[in-house]
Amino acid sequence: MVFLQEEMSWNVLISPDQLSPKGLLLRKSIIVRLLEDVTNRKASKEHGYYIAVNELKTISEGKGEILVGSVEKILKHGVFLKSGPIESIFLSEKSMSDYKYMGGENPMFMNDHSKLERDTAVRFKVMGFRWMEADRQFQLLASLAGDFLGPL
Repeated sequence: MVFLQEEMSWNVLISPDQLSPKGLLLRKSIIVRLLEDVTNRKASKEHGYYIAVNELKTISEGKGEILVGSVEKILKHGVFLKSGPIESIFLSEKSMSDYKYMGGENPMFMNDHSKLERDTAVRFKVMGFRWMEADRQFQLLASLAGDFLGPL
């Protein structure tokens, strides 16, 4: 039997409830999920049987990732969402194509099929992010442009 070491790229999906503001817990969640995925896949036609993960070389920036969050605050120019430990996710009205702002006592964004109001669960795509040193947290920019995105 021959054993080969192969470099592979693998997408690992982590639920927002498994995330933590402490970076080491995020890395631990990624490694645990990667090991579970390798164990569940067992083998591939291209590589043969998977024996072990030797090294985790890089973790991508997460742009374009699909997350689920809940609406925290509604403004005329967009919506602020929260997902796991990330409390500052902005969804601009411009990235919500056919949604219209409805002001009043309980502001919301509506279209013909659904509405975005406080505490609504929303599936969104991460378009960009930045680290805010003063607050010690990330800020994300979100979009609903894409298939199967929007209120759940």
